Amino acid sequence: MTSNAQPMTAPPRIDGFHLYDTTLRDGSQQEGLTLSVEDELAVAARLDELGVTYIEGGWPGAVPKDTEFFRRAAAGALELKNARLAAFGATRRAKMAVDEDPQVQALLDSQAPTITVVAKSHRRHVTDALRTTPEENLAMVHETVAHLVAAGREVFVDAEHFFDGFRTDPDYTAQVVLAAHRAGAAAVVLCDTNGGMLPFQVTEIVEDLQGRLTAAGEPSVRVGMHAHNDTGCAIANTIAAVRAGADHVQGCVNGYGERTGNVDLIAVAANLQLKLGMPLLREEQLADATRIAHAIGEIVNQPAPARTPYVGASAFAHKAGLHASALRVDPDLYQHTDPRLVGNDMRMIISDMAGRASIELKGRELGFDLSGDQELLGRLAATVKGREAAGYSYEAADASFEMLLLEAMGRVPSYAKVHSWRTGTHQLSDGTLETEAVVRLLDDAPSDEPEQSARSVAEGIAAVGRSKEVTIAEGNGPVHALDNALRDALLTRYPQVADFELIDFKVRILDSQRGTDATTRVLVTTQIPGRTFATVGVGANVIEASWEAIFDAYNYGLFALGV
Repeated sequence: MTSNAQPMTAPPRIDGFHLYDTTLRDGSQQEGLTLSVEDELAVAARLDELGVTYIEGGWPGAVPKDTEFFRRAAAGALELKNARLAAFGATRRAKMAVDEDPQVQALLDSQAPTITVVAKSHRRHVTDALRTTPEENLAMVHETVAHLVAAGREVFVDAEHFFDGFRTDPDYTAQVVLAAHRAGAAAVVLCDTNGGMLPFQVTEIVEDLQGRLTAAGEPSVRVGMHAHNDTGCAIANTIAAVRAGADHVQGCVNGYGERTGNVDLIAVAANLQLKLGMPLLREEQLADATRIAHAIGEIVNQPAPARTPYVGASAFAHKAGLHASALRVDPDLYQHTDPRLVGNDMRMIISDMAGRASIELKGRELGFDLSGDQELLGRLAATVKGREAAGYSYEAADASFEMLLLEAMGRVPSYAKVHSWRTGTHQLSDGTLETEAVVRLLDDAPSDEPEQSARSVAEGIAAVGRSKEVTIAEGNGPVHALDNALRDALLTRYPQVADFELIDFKVRILDSQRGTDATTRVLVTTQIPGRTFATVGVGANVIEASWEAIFDAYNYGLFALGV
């Protein structure tokens, strides 16, 4: 079996240190973390902004969603400027020719320029899990790597259970590394699959391996590190491996991953760059780390914990008292580094990450040059800070931020003026539920009624006018009914709305200690012809927050289409 699929165009390979992100594959194995293809594309774009060297997109051929991700990436849905895309898979099956293995073929069909294959490096796993011989396993590694390299791919090998295997049979584990290298693997990644190692053990084993490779006549083998955090030592273990000679590290943003998670790749990069002087990212990329970590947290609906090193909301937070007095004299007295280097802020008790620089950067991404208008930047930064304090988050809702920006510039579009809306759910005598929503839009006729913001959803009144157009719709729940009613109301004026599709809906409770009375944030992702965008809403209940996010989605979608 042969493949005509050619690898996707990618930036030239970086021959220096490798920052390899596996959020989309290993990170997505975290409990409660589920990504759509749209989510994966959005996360990959943020990772590319950060400047990682490689982005592992998943396991094509084994996971249908990942197969679709690579298909769309190859079709142009993902344009990478800094990173190379990697597909993940396994070595050929035992007793099967490599060119007949459909999983190996799927890796080639993905068109990814880099392929990472996982290989057994623990003798017991070879005999008990693969149920084959150690010799056959070595052949599986060598033949798979050689086949993929011959097809023009850069190949990495993840040596699964490497550290546990090395402790029981170092000779065989070293043979697996040599088999991969001699077949053409660009790097062999040493995996602490169970996450049980401590830093001194990692140092000893990596140094021991380096000695064995040199003795075997292969001193130039590039080795990497793949750490899990089961002992709480993933970051320390990764740095220990680097100091022992590894120059390829794998991890996930925000430490996502199965069980206690993979190593936090941003924390590793920051430590290596700021503490060990290794220039892995450009200064402006590292300074974007906080924004990107939180943006990805919003996309995957798993926010970065406040205590996350470097990028967490509490990473540089201080309470009043002794710390505050010292910080007034010199911020370095109670901080290990300047938070601005990673895009974070020092804060006293309560603050946020919205400043003029981040506003200007976000505006630039959206096509607005705000650098010459300090008054606008200051006013918009103050608005964002106030709204973020109320629960809004704009990192994963660019459309809502752009609407806020347009509003500050006096250019906010308005396609519908809402008088009121309501929704209700009733249980019928047969036990079934019936949900109905009513939306009243105003025409553009002048009125003496006072004008109010279109965001005043709590009162349900949004603009001026006399006559009302009433639309009633049913739905599968109150949010769906409201969406249907608003869509039907807008269709009479804007037929383009027929092509709008709500493709994702995320709900987050912001102050869970208040129970059912908690403030709610809703993130809605909408697809229109030619693009996808997200809007955010916050309210005292999920319906109010949903209405704001959905209303903004229709408003922005029409604006984006040039209506």
